[in-house]
Amino acid sequence: MTTAWQRMVAALAGAVLTAGLLTAAAAQGGGEGFLRELLPDLLRGSQEEATGSAPSAATGTRVPFGRDEIELSFAPLVRETAPAVVNVYASQEVRGRSPFAGDPFFEQFFGRLEMPPRVQSSLGSGVLVDASGIVVTNNHVIRGADAVKVAMSDGREYESEVLLKDESLDLAVLRIAADEPFPAVAIGDSDALEVGDLVLAIGNPFGVGQTTTSGIVSGLARSHIGISDFGFFIQTDAAINPGNSGGALIDMKGRLIGINTAIFSRSGGSIGIGFAIPSNMVRAVVDAAKNGAERFERPYFGAFFDPVTADVAEALGMARPGGAIVTEVTADSPAARAGLAAGDVIVALNGAAIEHPDALEYRLATQPIGTNAAVRILRRGEDRTLDVRLERAPGGQGRELVIEGGSPFAGARVAALSPRLAQRLRLPGNARGVAVVEVERGSPAGRLGLRPRDIVREVNGETIDSAETLKRLAEAGGRWWRFTIERDGRLLRQTLRF
Repeated sequence: MTTAWQRMVAALAGAVLTAGLLTAAAAQGGGEGFLRELLPDLLRGSQEEATGSAPSAATGTRVPFGRDEIELSFAPLVRETAPAVVNVYASQEVRGRSPFAGDPFFEQFFGRLEMPPRVQSSLGSGVLVDASGIVVTNNHVIRGADAVKVAMSDGREYESEVLLKDESLDLAVLRIAADEPFPAVAIGDSDALEVGDLVLAIGNPFGVGQTTTSGIVSGLARSHIGISDFGFFIQTDAAINPGNSGGALIDMKGRLIGINTAIFSRSGGSIGIGFAIPSNMVRAVVDAAKNGAERFERPYFGAFFDPVTADVAEALGMARPGGAIVTEVTADSPAARAGLAAGDVIVALNGAAIEHPDALEYRLATQPIGTNAAVRILRRGEDRTLDVRLERAPGGQGRELVIEGGSPFAGARVAALSPRLAQRLRLPGNARGVAVVEVERGSPAGRLGLRPRDIVREVNGETIDSAETLKRLAEAGGRWWRFTIERDGRLLRQTLRF
């Protein structure tokens, strides 16, 4: 077995030989240019002989070899990036429930007792992505919070302002302010990641303090994992635990390539299956917040898709299943104007392969509104490319109305569905009717169990065709109420005395 000493001697001998040949060629007045061109290859060959490891022809990378390389440290990378990873403290005032609530005997003698409010807090992580004080974290870290504080790794604390939050993506953008620039991490290109790439996860698990763990990219484009509506996660085996949510996933160049969001676990601790939102999605949300948007809007495409199964692929003459098959195209939409039709299979968008509808939704969401997208499709076995203009979703004509008075719907904010509102409420783009947009906490609608995204179909025998109709019927009052609500595709009918 070749020893380290023998390899070092071989490398030195190769270098001396190369230098001698170069000097001789110069003395003879010929061949110097050829040898100078050959010199890098000779030296590289000597280095490979010395290390025993040649770079991969495909990627230019190689595995570590020898004690010197194994003893390399991530410490310089951590020193560079860790100051930009922060703790996020969210607090919410919660009113306690009386132990006698709902008991007619005690309420008769003592009335409805009001319990003093208590403060409920949560802890997560965040990442500074701009020296001006822009912080990215998960939406679930700050959900329902009355106040959000950001603490730096050096102990400094700042009150923050929520610029934008999106529940479907589970992302939120905060802003803190100071007289000097903040440390920040540059946002990298998550599309350049490959399975096996080294990564670092930095956050504050279990509130023990800032912690760094290392691992690799275990998988890409993970979907249907039950975390949120978002379906294009990076999977990593870098240890992620409660409190890491909103923290940074860093590549070996010190760039942010993901926001750590969730883990798969049966015990509550890390078992090596963690998920992060790709940085290209993070960049799109941050850009929207910087431009003053109150909410993140995805481009409007105007088509609906299903995955291509093995049976569908065989029927269409495809070599293998993949892509997103168009099931419906909305009239006068960007997709319709570009010539997309039902039965077309979308296989790529702007050069990026589309393996399933979740990938298409992700690719569309990262594209700016007002730009064009090159959509490659298969139509009856032919390969075509369509140019689709990505527009803002139509908003419709209806207004959001708040229902008042003494009805089960009092305290609900409702509006007629449009493509833009359906997108905001995470409802299908072709959904129609009057939807509940928001429910005031503690209101009759809240106590009834009405939720945002509910679609009110009928009240007291009358079909609800507009927000004005629902408001009129609800505020007319009455003791008996019969209504039908659509929730997650199911019809719920209820009769009650109010």
